[in-house]
Amino acid sequence: MNIVAQAEVTRETYWGISSTEYALFYLLATITIAVLLYGVYQRFARYAEGDDDPFARIDDLPDRVTSAAKIVLSNEKNFNRDLYGGLMHSFILWGFLTLFIATSIIAFNQYGTDLLLNIDFWRGDFYRGYQFMVDAMGLLFVVGIGMAMYRRYWVRNERLWDRHTSNEDDVFIWTLFGLGVGGFLLEGFRIYATGMPEHEIVSFVGYGLAMAFDAIGLPTIEGTATDPTYTAVSVLGANAETLHWLTWWSHSLLAFFFIAWIPYAKPFHMISSFANVVTRDEKAGQRLPNVPSDLDATNAESIDDFTWKEILDQDACTKCGRCSSVCPAKASDRPLDPRNVILDLKKYRESLDAGGDEQPIIADGGTSVINAETMESCMACMACMDACPVEIEHLQSFTRLNRQLTDQGDVSSSMQDVFQNVMQNGNTFGDSPRNRGDWADELEFDVADAREEEVDYLWYVGDFPSYDERNKKVARSLAAILEEADVSFGILFDDEKYDGNDIRRVGEEFLYVELAGHHVETWEDCEFDKIVCTDPHSYNTFENEYPEVDFEEFSDDPMMPFDYEDQWNADGEIEVLHWTQAVEELVSAGHLELSGTELDYTVTYHDPCHLGRYNDEYEAPRELIEATGCTLDEMPRNRDNSFCCGGGGGGLWMDFEEEPKPSEERIREALEDTDAGAGVEKFVVACPMCMTMYEDGRKTGGYEDEIEIVDVAELIVEAIGAEEKAKVAAAAD
Repeated sequence: MNIVAQAEVTRETYWGISSTEYALFYLLATITIAVLLYGVYQRFARYAEGDDDPFARIDDLPDRVTSAAKIVLSNEKNFNRDLYGGLMHSFILWGFLTLFIATSIIAFNQYGTDLLLNIDFWRGDFYRGYQFMVDAMGLLFVVGIGMAMYRRYWVRNERLWDRHTSNEDDVFIWTLFGLGVGGFLLEGFRIYATGMPEHEIVSFVGYGLAMAFDAIGLPTIEGTATDPTYTAVSVLGANAETLHWLTWWSHSLLAFFFIAWIPYAKPFHMISSFANVVTRDEKAGQRLPNVPSDLDATNAESIDDFTWKEILDQDACTKCGRCSSVCPAKASDRPLDPRNVILDLKKYRESLDAGGDEQPIIADGGTSVINAETMESCMACMACMDACPVEIEHLQSFTRLNRQLTDQGDVSSSMQDVFQNVMQNGNTFGDSPRNRGDWADELEFDVADAREEEVDYLWYVGDFPSYDERNKKVARSLAAILEEADVSFGILFDDEKYDGNDIRRVGEEFLYVELAGHHVETWEDCEFDKIVCTDPHSYNTFENEYPEVDFEEFSDDPMMPFDYEDQWNADGEIEVLHWTQAVEELVSAGHLELSGTELDYTVTYHDPCHLGRYNDEYEAPRELIEATGCTLDEMPRNRDNSFCCGGGGGGLWMDFEEEPKPSEERIREALEDTDAGAGVEKFVVACPMCMTMYEDGRKTGGYEDEIEIVDVAELIVEAIGAEEKAKVAAAAD
């Protein structure tokens, strides 16, 4: 081997490369950068062709970039429920960024300092630290790629394999692997061929490879000149210098390919994902885009109806399948995979840009991009958005597709019946508005009319607690609790209508505006301090969406039965609460006595999507349950990982061929996967829709004799001994 080792603590950047090769390298580098920049320009130019987005996306840009950098660099969403995946992606990301920074340092030292400072800092202790960090983070990079390959090819994680899985995914991962391993081989050949300088030991991976080359007797050019036994091998070119040269060019060409390829394939997610996180809506899902008052406005007749942010969502998708793995519709074999909807739209857009034929975006059967039944399957539970590591806002695109279905008249007959009921009677049951307050007749006290007297709480009861027999018991329980706490509360009786939350998510936007206008106009004539909702769906739409509606745009529309022109609760002066939040406040303030010793049940609690994932309220219901004395045994999927009951997004009114039903699967989880197992006596809910779905699932799943479905309010009523006032205990038996 070469016995003359390099003594200076640095290294030659282009060691072994001729001046002609040097010029060729920079010619190729210039072409590569030009191809990259042109591709990125094309991508962002395409976003500019998208429709305007209704939400501010680039306001406070410095803060947005800082926040996005924190999310991306910490990989916090990749660690969510997947430690292996979080570590894997962190190793790849941090390793890749370190190698990119390291390359930039070399370029700056080579050219920038000569031009600006005339200082060569890439030597001595800086060089040692640099080499150690590059090897350490480069090793993490290769380990991360190895973990990804193990999960993809050995374990064959099912969420990584679907109809959009392609050779592109293989080329991407193998190219990264080649870059990582090739970089270490290049380093090892250089260290070995330059005599294994002592200071290079900090490059522990490269130095280790050099020791391996030494152990196998790999010849060098100098070695062939002094040892005749190396001559035959050298003639074939198998010496360290030649192998270094081959590896250098192979590594460089592979790097050029990868850089040039970035804007045209999966690697673009390195740019689009960060841009997507920067431009995210912090209230995505909680609120939907404002309703266009222009009757000629289209929703999804063509791909150009989608906003630039929705197109960016499509490009940001990495096919990781996290959204698919948590989707309750997919788990129940409904024809919905959130990832595929996003990627189907992307594929269609790219086919059009390449000169392909147009086709309907969504329709009931036929050759449409998305089938109607696919979107009808969505429960609007927001699990997909919560799981997405790059902040794709699935619900915004999904609602656009549902709007188009409604415009085309392609919604299911059962949903059309619901629309008709709401239009004619103001409720989803089609019952008379005069009967809306009849649930209170069995109470031992009178419920105030909030239209006629001032109250502390204006209580929005909701459709199911007003008309559904099982949920009427919950309404009476809550009334008894408020009465026991000695607070004034009232309801709107026949002036209360359906809140509109779920029909909006099914696509019936104008009916939603009509309902919202009616309610805010009615509330203006009432005197109250707070609005309290029985249903998390009502709570969400009053808290997050009614304030977003531009009522002035619709005030002159003769089809809209309201004259309200202001923006309701724009400053948040009116507090909107779910009833568990209101009662928890009353307990904390001492207005309601719960000593925590009354009940002795072992229970589990189901987080409603619209209270939990939508609005981050997880503690109030749990504090109330525990305050009754019950032992709360959590299901494995709880809080933001809660599994939807299947009733959201119109699912309550549709019939699906599904096995198992989401409600059945959830009850099974309660009885088999909790620590108490079959010892769980009561399945506790805090949502009327959940109550309805789980009572149904208890019957269809054969669990009627194994567990009881109760609302938090029913536990509290029992704990404070107010059953008689509510008249619910006897009825329940």
